[in-house]
Formats: sequence, structure tokens, C-alpha cells
Amino acid sequence: MTKLKVAILGTGNIGTDLLVKVLRSPVLECRLFAGRNLSSPGMTKASLLNVPVSAKGIESIIDLKQEISLVFDATSAEDHVKHAPLLAKLGIVAVDLTPAKVGMMCVPAVNLAACLDAPNVNMITCGGQASIPLACAITQANAGVEYIETVSSIASRSAGPATRINLDEYLLTTEHGLELFSSCAHTKAILNLNPAQPCVHMQTTIMAKIGQVDLEKTRASVAAMVALIKQYVPGYRLILEPMVEGRRLIAMVRVDGLGDYLPKYAGNLDIINCAAIAYAEAYARRRAG
Repeated sequence: MTKLKVAILGTGNIGTDLLVKVLRSPVLECRLFAGRNLSSPGMTKASLLNVPVSAKGIESIIDLKQEISLVFDATSAEDHVKHAPLLAKLGIVAVDLTPAKVGMMCVPAVNLAACLDAPNVNMITCGGQASIPLACAITQANAGVEYIETVSSIASRSAGPATRINLDEYLLTTEHGLELFSSCAHTKAILNLNPAQPCVHMQTTIMAKIGQVDLEKTRASVAAMVALIKQYVPGYRLILEPMVEGRRLIAMVRVDGLGDYLPKYAGNLDIINCAAIAYAEAYARRRAG
């Protein structure tokens, strides 16, 4: 099978970790690693791995438009809004790892097949990738879900400049994703940056207000969803099985990173990269027939 040629736009921690994952993939080939600073740690890592690099950003993608079929955009929400129409005009599929909300929202465990024909897919947020599948599992098991709230706690050191700049977009995009996928009209997302040392691993708690909980059915639905996610995010695990507290249903997951480029505590970055790779590999296999 001929590998799908991809490019990575954005050479920060997310982009560099994504690069390592692409290089390990049996169906993807990194044709270009593009940013703005050739002396950045990410560019240095890519060069050591013999990956072609460029400091021309999106312009370098345009120069190689005939050789690239898919671009991972790991820049910022503001930048992706500018990049999206350019990539669409070139006929290059965009996998957006920012909370820009431009393309079709994609959670591989939930709607992977439906996204494979989309010209632009949005990986939502790390909190969205961790919580939306659980929200779907809960609403599939229970009628009359009135409210869903998700709280993600991550190590402060795993929240880079782009994450901090895009905090408002992060929260709004996560809430929109929860509402869209769960069909619950009232949702809320919270993100806690924990400065503790040693660094905490990502934990996401999801709470749902339900009139009458079917706990047995909910636990089975959540367990099945967790098993699906673990197929592409090995470090995803349920640490609090669904339980009822008053009128609230509560469940909690922890995400440990693979440690490819980033520390294992940075599960928040790892889960969105793993989701992006799962989409790109499915797209590559479908394209290859």
C-alpha cells in the first residue's frame, strides 16, 4: 500500500509529538514539517529524523500542493481560520487540531466514518475527545438527560502558549461538541490547569443530571465506549465507574500519554494527536481502497 503523503503545520510540542506518531504509522508519510523558526526544538527534532522542513509556514504547503494530500494544522485557532480556505482551494484535506470550529467535528469513537468525506475535520479539544464519547454513551443509555458538565484537569506545564491563548475558544468548542454529539441542550465545560509538582496526568470528570438513571445500562454503554477509545488512545482508562450521587450521574477517566515526544503526564496533548492519527489512517486506508 502506498503511504498517504501528509504535512504538519505547526512545530510546537503538539506538532512534534504528532510527527513521531506519523513516522510510526504504516499508512502515513510525512512529506513536510512546516513552521516559522528553523532553530525551534521541533524543527531540530524533525531534521534529526530526516524529515523535510520549512520555515515558510502555509506558503510551503502551497509550493508542494501536488505532493500533499492531507495537512495536520497544529497552529492556533486564529491561524487555522486563515489556513482553511487556502487548503480547501488546493483540494487538500485539513485535520484541524485547534478549537477553530471551521470543519466537521470528529471524535473517532463516535463518528469517524461520517467524517471521511469532509474536506476539513476539527478534532475539537482534548477535553472534548475525552468527554464527548462518555456523554454519548450516557445519553444512549438514558432518556431525559437534562444537563451535562465536564471538568478536565491537566498539568499546567502541558498547557502551552497556543492553549492559553485559545482558552475561550477551547471552552466554547468543547461545550458545542458536547451539545452536538449528545443532543443535550444544556452543557458546560471547565478546564483546570494544575501547577502541582510532580505534574498530574489528565483527568476528566463528566457529570450528568438525569431524572431516572439506568445505572446498569449506563455502565455497559460506557465500558463499550471506553474499549473503542482505547483502540486508538491506549492510555485512556476509566478510573471511576458511573455512579449516582443525588440526582447526578458521575464518571471519570484518566489519560496517560504514550511518551512519544511529550511527557506521559501530557495526556491532554496525546489524546487529540491520537484522534487525529486515527482519522488520517482511516482516510488513507479508505482512499487506497
